Amino acid sequence: MSAVKRNVVLIAGPTASGKSAVALSLAEDHRGVVINADSMQVYRELSILTARPTAEEASRAPHRLYGHVPASEPYSAGRFAIEAEAVVAEAHADGLLPIFAGGTGLYLKSLIEPMSPIPTIDETVRQRQRAAMEAEGPEERHCLLQSVDPESAARISPSDTQRIVRALEVAEATGRTLTEWHGAAKAPPILDADEIVKIVLWPEREWLRQRIAARFHLMVANGALEEASRYRALGLSDELPATRAHGLRAMMKVAAGEMDMETAIQGVIDETRQYAKRQFTWYRHQFAGWPQIDPAAGNVAAIIAGMLG
Repeated sequence: MSAVKRNVVLIAGPTASGKSAVALSLAEDHRGVVINADSMQVYRELSILTARPTAEEASRAPHRLYGHVPASEPYSAGRFAIEAEAVVAEAHADGLLPIFAGGTGLYLKSLIEPMSPIPTIDETVRQRQRAAMEAEGPEERHCLLQSVDPESAARISPSDTQRIVRALEVAEATGRTLTEWHGAAKAPPILDADEIVKIVLWPEREWLRQRIAARFHLMVANGALEEASRYRALGLSDELPATRAHGLRAMMKVAAGEMDMETAIQGVIDETRQYAKRQFTWYRHQFAGWPQIDPAAGNVAAIIAGMLG
């Protein structure tokens, strides 16, 4: 390790591996700010089902990029990168250590790898494209994409509504196709590789399986069903990214009388365990050089502190 003082921390790991707790402990001991890197914890209406830090936890250290986006508004890695860069600058100006914690690997990659310079899309364009998708359906919109951006259409499944909408909104808003933007010169990484500590929490599988089950039972005890009922009452589109939060669809079915609670709970636990397996695979390939730390093996925050230099 070089003599350069590390001034940003990235904590990745599968769901329920304890990333938020490690980040909070580190922030309390080293004047840090905990920054969300989870694609679901950004949504305002979903706190219990996304395991967002509680009000008590948030009172112990500054937390940023949590619950600041309405569920009606899709969020992206590109927007995350823009907001994260501003938060890092703020933190350093205030003499704080930025500590990113989250399981969304693409968000963390957006901080350390060059990105295509796609500009922010105006919300009116987003709404128009989403409305057209709901009115016309994915097959018709995919046919339109074939004429607008045939290269993207070839890569995107006709049933992938989110990516179809994204490609069409970029073309409408910028006058350039998503393919053209991806081929443009990329912006430099937001963070300097020499100034960051990167770690992946890598728990034993059975330990994590038990944590996932225990955590969801606690979510139910803390009001997951009520939260899902409130979300269902909003009448939002099922195609919105927020609806993919683990447990939300199942709890909405329970609220609607379409599924019993016991079946829903077991289904969510099984689904979340499968998701964790996919995360392990993704990290193994995408974050191969990141140090792996077992969250049950000791004081992880102290280990990270020792890596700061």
